[in-house]
Amino acid sequence: MNSQEQNWSLIIKPNKGLLDINLKEVWRYRDLVFLLVKRDFIAFYKQTILGPLWFAIQPILTTAVYVLLFNKVAQISTDGAPPLLFQLAGITCWMYFSETLLKTSDTFITNANIFGKVYFPRIVIPISITLSSMIRLGIQLMLFFVVWAYYYFTTDSIHLTWAVVLFPVLVLLMALQGLGMGIIISSLTSKYRDLKFLLTFGIQLLQFTTTVAYPLSAAPGKIKDLVGYNPFTAVIETFRFGFLGSGQFYETYFIYSIVVTIVLLLVGILIFNKIERSFMDTV
Repeated sequence: MNSQEQNWSLIIKPNKGLLDINLKEVWRYRDLVFLLVKRDFIAFYKQTILGPLWFAIQPILTTAVYVLLFNKVAQISTDGAPPLLFQLAGITCWMYFSETLLKTSDTFITNANIFGKVYFPRIVIPISITLSSMIRLGIQLMLFFVVWAYYYFTTDSIHLTWAVVLFPVLVLLMALQGLGMGIIISSLTSKYRDLKFLLTFGIQLLQFTTTVAYPLSAAPGKIKDLVGYNPFTAVIETFRFGFLGSGQFYETYFIYSIVVTIVLLLVGILIFNKIERSFMDTV
């Protein structure tokens, strides 16, 4: 049989350039994405007593600490929203972003053995992490909405605004920002391992440059613009404005957040696409 008569079911070719991204191939491996999402979720609570309840326990304890420190001791304003609900809103959003960022930033190092033995689009791994983290986000959002419903029907301290229609956009921004930054760091840590040790500390500092624990209106002077131009700040502020009616919608910061998210994702994919061709030589 000559080469012209052979019909191969799969032909693997090297990427020729930074823009050589085969999205159809990623879609073809959607079953693998589903299996990886299932594996990550099961592995998290396997051999634990409380199982998925840990997804709710962590934001509850964190919220209690933040309310005590920032609202009771430091007396920081919440723009009229109940402190418990105000802090829970910011923590719920931040936990999804930070988990996605931390897990995707370890893509190459953690999966080096798999990458060296089996072929599949490498971008499948960070995509599956982003989706599996959404399961945790879903559980924490249910907790938020239970608390929100209590305050909504028993007090007059919160109200819905038109910004609730942006909720799907906010979830997408959280996911893509975490994915974009994560794959950039993952690509760099395949060669510079120091970044892995700095990331955990850095993400804690990054949290306080967003409005997780305080409203943007409480930031003084020029610091307000500095915090506002953090792309994640617009996500939290819009989420609170939509569901709590506190604060305001910052159109400039929101558009800026969308633009930065797109840039981060494109840059991340380009760098990831370049590094994956030779990362086995450096990992």
